[in-house]
Amino acid sequence: MTLPTRRPTLADLLISSQFAFNVGFYAVLPHLSAHLSGTLGPAGRLVGLVLGLRTFSQQGMFVIGGALVDGYGPRPLVLTGCLLRIAGFVGLAFAEATWAVIASVLLVGFAAAFFSPAVETEIAREAVRAEHGGGPARTRTLARFSAAGQAGALIGPVIGALLLHGGFTAACLAGAGVFVLVLLGHRRLKPPGRRSATKQARRPFDPRPVLAHRPFLLLAAAYSTYLLAYNQLYLALPSELDRATGSQEALGWLFALSSALVVTCQLPLERLVSKRLTWPGTIRLGLLVLAVSFAATAALLPLGGLWPATVFVVLLILGQMLVVPATRACLTGLVDPDRLGVFTGALSSLSGLLVLLGSIPAGALLGVGGPAPWLALAALPLVGVLLVPNTNRTRGLAVAASSRRSLG
Repeated sequence: MTLPTRRPTLADLLISSQFAFNVGFYAVLPHLSAHLSGTLGPAGRLVGLVLGLRTFSQQGMFVIGGALVDGYGPRPLVLTGCLLRIAGFVGLAFAEATWAVIASVLLVGFAAAFFSPAVETEIAREAVRAEHGGGPARTRTLARFSAAGQAGALIGPVIGALLLHGGFTAACLAGAGVFVLVLLGHRRLKPPGRRSATKQARRPFDPRPVLAHRPFLLLAAAYSTYLLAYNQLYLALPSELDRATGSQEALGWLFALSSALVVTCQLPLERLVSKRLTWPGTIRLGLLVLAVSFAATAALLPLGGLWPATVFVVLLILGQMLVVPATRACLTGLVDPDRLGVFTGALSSLSGLLVLLGSIPAGALLGVGGPAPWLALAALPLVGVLLVPNTNRTRGLAVAASSRRSLG
């Protein structure tokens, strides 16, 4: 008697990979800034530049990585990304000269520009394929993927803190070891019988189909308002803690709370809303919750203490859990399935660019103090609500068929 599997093997591999990616990455990232300050010594002013280069090399290249996924399938991109991340972490472990540090950090960023679009595109295709094969709703698979990533983000810093007793070198080498395991897993566990990408798909990257796709651009703009709101975990939240308590000691606990909420609540929440709301409706609800998170914080400021910050984190993460899986599902219903990779990458690149531009005025707003900045920030996701396009769910059928060339 053959026991049924809960999810396709490919979905298991992709979800496990996302967990491992974040464990390896977050074992190193939280400690990178302090290490760079010590490594660069008197040139510590370069730390911000180095960290900015990492973000640019990652987010800015997502669209290129997505285009390569469409042309060659995700497997080569994942393997290449793992090799680059291994090289970057090993380089960071031993780098002392400024040029070596910069080169290693760039490798770390470029790595994600290869494997993240590949894995995100493939989990979307696999989610659609499973749904039309009688399996769980695609948002269910995508919610598992999000929860696995947050579990890795929760566990990674803890592992990194333990490894730091052996020095930053030990943390970097352990992070590299995680990516070695992912690399070997993808080489060994690649599902058989998948055909490679067609030659027709192997064409130079052309941004015109992306820029001419109005529903996609609306989705990307709406998603950008979410991402800019979420980014306030790193801007507005520390500012509020300084105001309320005079320090940022509680920041680590609030970050841990945010990850724990996703790990424990993402799947039950998806089950609750998936039968009641369409994907665009779920995105709009999530954006409304984000707006409430800022408005509620403004209303609670007079209480002082950690109440405003805690309520902000809980509601912000609730909004995130609604927006992210539904956006990924929505994308599968909007775009040409043979171009899903480039659109997945473009979603990250465009929203990352808009967040970069929006963070400048957002940071200036926070200097005003009082409830006004929070109320102004609450208006951003409300704009996003108006931008969310409607989705033709039947387009996802073509993506399901297209997924047969997965991991080619």
